[in-house]
Amino acid sequence: MREFETDVIVVGGGAAGLAAAITAAENGAEVTILEKANTTGGCANMAMGLLGVETKLQKERLIGITREQAYEKFMDYTHWRSDAKLVKKYIDQSAGTIEWLQDMGVEFALPSKYFPGSEATWHIVQPKSGKPGLRAAATMIKAMTERAEELGVKIMLETPVKGLIKEDGEIIGAAAKDKEGDLEIFGGAVIITTGGFGDSPEFIEKYTPYEWGKDLYSYRIPGLTGDGIQMAWDAGAGKDYMDMELVFFAPNTGGYAPIELPFRQPNVFVNLDGQRFYNEAVVENPVFSVNAISRQKNRVAFSIVDDKIMKKYEENGFDLINVVTSSMDMNDFKQEMEEHLKNGSDVFYVADSLEELAEKTGINKDGLIAGIAQYNDMCQTGDADFNKELKYMTPLDGSKFYALKFAPSAYGSLGGIRINDMTEVVDDSLNTIPGLYAAGTDANSVCNPDYVFVLPGNTLGFAVNSGRMAGKNAVTYIKEALAE
Repeated sequence: MREFETDVIVVGGGAAGLAAAITAAENGAEVTILEKANTTGGCANMAMGLLGVETKLQKERLIGITREQAYEKFMDYTHWRSDAKLVKKYIDQSAGTIEWLQDMGVEFALPSKYFPGSEATWHIVQPKSGKPGLRAAATMIKAMTERAEELGVKIMLETPVKGLIKEDGEIIGAAAKDKEGDLEIFGGAVIITTGGFGDSPEFIEKYTPYEWGKDLYSYRIPGLTGDGIQMAWDAGAGKDYMDMELVFFAPNTGGYAPIELPFRQPNVFVNLDGQRFYNEAVVENPVFSVNAISRQKNRVAFSIVDDKIMKKYEENGFDLINVVTSSMDMNDFKQEMEEHLKNGSDVFYVADSLEELAEKTGINKDGLIAGIAQYNDMCQTGDADFNKELKYMTPLDGSKFYALKFAPSAYGSLGGIRINDMTEVVDDSLNTIPGLYAAGTDANSVCNPDYVFVLPGNTLGFAVNSGRMAGKNAVTYIKEALAE
């Protein structure tokens, strides 16, 4: 058994782990990252940007949301189920974190909203080449990795951690395994940042209301199997709120695919009974929509448009766009539609009548025909069911009908390890476990019960900011222990 010593051990080399390692190293600690993958970044390599409030970029563009306003929105949205002190520290630090990243050479595009009803807190990373978009944050991960190496952080790739080493109630190290065999690393503090359980159908089924592949079609970033959460629990950590970072996509299409474009609009959504079930104008908020879809039979819904609506989108553009889909148009949709028609599809349907559409989709025929007839009448008189604005109500009376199936999806998981506002891991009685910290997705229970999409950038934002907190607090803990 090989043994090593360091000051701070970081389990996981994603955004939170890199932020923790860099911060600890900047505060004078010797740091080792143990990462089971063959590269750093984890799910952050798929991300776009992070939350910032009162940043210079916002002020330069007259984006006036204050930290106080953001905090109030966040806590109202979560109905104060979140750790209020932790949320405040996160939001208050967020502007400084953007500058901290900029000092590393990270560039940001314009601070963005996720959808028109949200705030422009999403600081999307500007790649060195190309437009900002999905996976843009990989550029940030590269800069953070280089900064960590510059500070002397030891990054051990392909080195999965098997468990924590505990002595007299204190966490003093971690047991791991690399290509050369088993090893133990001892340090003054351990920070868990392993990215959650999004790649574990077992965790998802056990700790959330969903079953992957049956009523949930979420992203699965390889390796995010709840390892860090489990090792923290094994060491005495309390369990905190756990769920998925829910959105809604057409199953097995990759999410925000061009085939979805004309269907993520405020038209008609129906369930398998052929009945509308919510005000489709809130389709722009993924959480509102997925919550409504999750209440339907088999947790599926269908967005329906006709050829007249399709033509309107071709000529005038979409009713609603968000920053993720703004770079796509109907030409992208048409190209993907042809592929679905050519290869066959279990999510996209075209029919010459509502009766045929019902047969193809499995929607109740009588319910669909009656529901659409009622909706068409309300397009003239007003939405008596859900008060949808008339400007979004266009009757479905064309000669061809199109439908896309939607179901719950998720970018990843949320929560698991209970922490306090110092990012210290605590047990179920809220007693701290000395020497143990957690950050990022493993400990992100602040989005509770829903992801706070009105302040976009919370997953990556919480990861980087809580990582910075954990790195600083771990070094303080070590220094205080040495001074005793």
